[in-house]
Amino acid sequence: MLRILPFLCLLAAAPAWAQDTEIGELTVELNTTQAGADACTLSFMVINDTGSKIEKAVFETVLFGSTGAVQSMTLFDFGTLPQKRPRVRQFAVPNLACDDLSRILFNGASTCAAPDQGICDATLKPVSRIKTVEVLG
Repeated sequence: MLRILPFLCLLAAAPAWAQDTEIGELTVELNTTQAGADACTLSFMVINDTGSKIEKAVFETVLFGSTGAVQSMTLFDFGTLPQKRPRVRQFAVPNLACDDLSRILFNGASTCAAPDQGICDATLKPVSRIKTVEVLG
C-alpha cells in the first residue's frame, strides 16, 4: 500500500503538469475604427495568454479595400505584451478610409521577442468586433 501512494499522488498531479505545458493564445481583436481627416485609426485590444511575456511583437499587416484589393502593407508594432494583461494599441493608417476597409490580414510576425520566437505566429488568434471588417491571420 505504501508503494502505491506515491504513484497515486503523481497521477493526481498529472493534470496540473499538462496545463503548465499547454500554450494559450495571443488574441488580437480589432476593437474600433475611427475616421480622421486623412487617416483611419485602428484600435486593437491584445490579450497575451501564451504563458510567456512577449517583449516585442511586430506584425506584417495587409489592409484590403471593399473591392478585395490590397490597399496597403505595413508593420504594426504592438510593443511589450505582458502575460494575461490586456493592452490596447492604436495605429493611424494614412490615406485609408475606414469605410473602405473590408479585411485585415496578419501576414506573420516580423519581430517576436519572446522565450519562444515562434510563439507570436503559432498562437495568434485574430478577431474583429467590427461586423464589416474581417480579421485573418
